[in-house]
Amino acid sequence: MPADSPNPKIRGTRTVHDGWASFLIADVTLPDGHEVTREIEDHGEAVCVLPYDAERRVALVIRQFRAAPFFAAALPELLEAPAGLLDEADPHAGARREAFEETGVQLGALEPVATVWTMPGVSTERMHLFLGPYGQADRTGAGGGLAEEHEGITVAEVRLADLAAQAEAGELADMKTYTLVLALRLRRPDLFD
Repeated sequence: MPADSPNPKIRGTRTVHDGWASFLIADVTLPDGHEVTREIEDHGEAVCVLPYDAERRVALVIRQFRAAPFFAAALPELLEAPAGLLDEADPHAGARREAFEETGVQLGALEPVATVWTMPGVSTERMHLFLGPYGQADRTGAGGGLAEEHEGITVAEVRLADLAAQAEAGELADMKTYTLVLALRLRRPDLFD
């Protein structure tokens, strides 16, 4: 946008659904003066972490049913890095909580990768992405998610080389997991030999 262009303006919003996520219709004035409406999905910030064991060259991932990919492409489950909504003020704490709930691993220091808009065309979600080193002794819980959330999570320990091969073949369908596998591969290519 040129420096002399006026900023866009949201003139108002109306909520059309308020549940786990809120869905809004925004009345927007664009920089060129056109008035349009835009749909906004709002559920807050999120975290995602790829726990990896450098010694054994594996990562902890989950398999889970997701209604949207099932609706759109009949996928019965998706391979993902542990992720969830940020309930805490500290994204590091949220990533550690999600990793423990979903995979049973107690993570210590995390390696920040990025904070990204996941679907800027429609969602307010910003996701904090992390890599999380762990060792076998750090797997202290069962994982599988919280029973009251009915997530149906299956935990898998997958060779990093296999995750990289899936990414290269276009078979790693979850973007946050794809991004974290590539980030780890850029930072630690020695783990993928």
